Amino acid sequence: MKDSGIDTSVAHPARRYDYLLGGKDNFQADRQSAHEIEKRHPTARLSAQENRFFMHRAVRFMAREGIRQFLDIGTGIPTSPNTHEIAQETDPAARIVYVDNDPLVLVHARALLTGTEQGRTTYIQADLRRPDAILADDDLRATLDLTRPVGLLLIAVLHFIRDDDDPRAILDTLISALPSGSIVAASHATPEHMPAEQVAALRAVMERQWRDRTGTELAALFDRPDLRPVAPGVQSVSRWWAEQAPQPRPAVEEVASNGLVARVVRD
Repeated sequence: MKDSGIDTSVAHPARRYDYLLGGKDNFQADRQSAHEIEKRHPTARLSAQENRFFMHRAVRFMAREGIRQFLDIGTGIPTSPNTHEIAQETDPAARIVYVDNDPLVLVHARALLTGTEQGRTTYIQADLRRPDAILADDDLRATLDLTRPVGLLLIAVLHFIRDDDDPRAILDTLISALPSGSIVAASHATPEHMPAEQVAALRAVMERQWRDRTGTELAALFDRPDLRPVAPGVQSVSRWWAEQAPQPRPAVEEVASNGLVARVVRD
C-alpha cells in the first residue's frame, strides 16, 4: 500500500532502524526485514543502539569544539535525544538541518524536530545519493551558513550507498562544501568482527540494499588531504570514547559497526 508517497510494502532503512531501536513507527515489511537480519546478526538491536550512542557522543564533542551548525544526513525517524536536543543543550541558538529520503520521517520531523526558539531546526526530504541537491536546497541555505564550521553527521547510512553509487564522489561533494574547522562523524556496518558464514548470510538478505565495509575501506572513503582523523581513528563504535559511554561496554563482535570522526583543515 502507498500513502502520500509512503510504500508500506517495502522495508525502508529508517523504519527498520526505528523498529530495532524499539520504536513504533514502522510497518510489517520493516519488522520482517529486521527479523531476517536478527536471525543472522542476533545483536542487531544492540548494534543500532550503539550507533545511536556514538552519535550522541559525536554531537557533544562537536558542540564542545564550538560547532553550532549541524547537517545530519540519514536522520531516521526521530528518537530522543536527537541531534538538535544535544546541540542545543550547549547552545540554544544551534542550527540543525536533518535529511532523510523516507517521507514518513518528514511526517514525524514536522511534529517533533522543532528545537528551541533561539535556534533553528529544518528537515528536508532528500537522498544522500544526490549531495548537490542537498547542498543547494533553499531550506538548508536558509538555516546553515556554509562559510562557517558545520558538523556533518553520517550515522549508519553510508552502508546503504553501494559501490556503483560512487560513495567517494558523494563524500567529496559534501566535504568540499564544508569550511575549515568543520567536523565530520560517520559510522558504518563492518564484517570484520563476524564469522565468515555470518557475513555471507547477512549479505544474502541485504545485498540489494547495502555494502558492508571494513575499517580500512571506511578510512579510504575519507582519505583526503584536508581531513584530519580524531583519535582513536577508525574504531568500533562501542570503543569510541568508551569512558563517556554507558557501561559496561559491549564486545566489538556484538556491535559490528565502526565509527570515525575527522576535522576539516585547510590552509
